[in-house]
Amino acid sequence: MYVIFEGIDTTGKSTQVSLFAKRHENVLTTKEPGGTPAGLKLREMLLGGELKGSFNAELFLFLADRAFHYDTVVKPMRHECLVISDRGFLSGIAYACANHSDVDGSFLLQMNRLALQENYPEKLVLFLTNESLIKERLSSKEHDAIEERGVSYLLRIQDIMRRIVKTLPIQILEVDAAQEIETIYRQIEEFLND
Repeated sequence: MYVIFEGIDTTGKSTQVSLFAKRHENVLTTKEPGGTPAGLKLREMLLGGELKGSFNAELFLFLADRAFHYDTVVKPMRHECLVISDRGFLSGIAYACANHSDVDGSFLLQMNRLALQENYPEKLVLFLTNESLIKERLSSKEHDAIEERGVSYLLRIQDIMRRIVKTLPIQILEVDAAQEIETIYRQIEEFLND
C-alpha cells in the first residue's frame, strides 16, 4: 500500500514517518522531494532557493522528482510492503497554487497524475496545525527557503491542501498536529489498518 503523510512544515509528519519505520518491519519510508539520490540534489536546489523567481523551473523540477521517485521507489514496492512518503503530490499542487494565484489547479492535478502514472496513493494523512503552534515550532529550528516566507504563507498552503483533498478519490485522515505524538500515531495506525 502507498500512503502519503502531508501537511505544512512543523506539523510532525517526519516524526510519525520515523515512528512507523521503527515500529513496523514491513514499512518502506521515503520523501518528496529527495527520496532518491537524484531527488536529494533536486531537493537541495528547491529548498535552497536557487530557482526562486522561476515558477516553471520549480514546478518541473518537483514533477521530475515525483515521476522518478514513483518509478524507482514507490511503484516497485507498493504491493510488497507499506510505502509511506513524507510529502507527495498534494504539497506540490498546494505550494504551486500558493505561489501563483493564476495557475490552473486542474492542470496541476493532471500533471501530477502523469508523474504518478495515474496511480494515486491508497490513503493520505493530512496533518493540520494553527498559527500559534507554527510559531512555537518554527522558533526552535533553522528555516529553509519555504519557511522563510512566513506563517500566513504556510497557513494559506494548508487551506489549499484542505480544499484539494476534498476533490480526490483517496481515503483521507485529517490529524490535529497539536495532539500528543502517541495519540496521533494510534489514530494513523488505526486508519491504515482499517
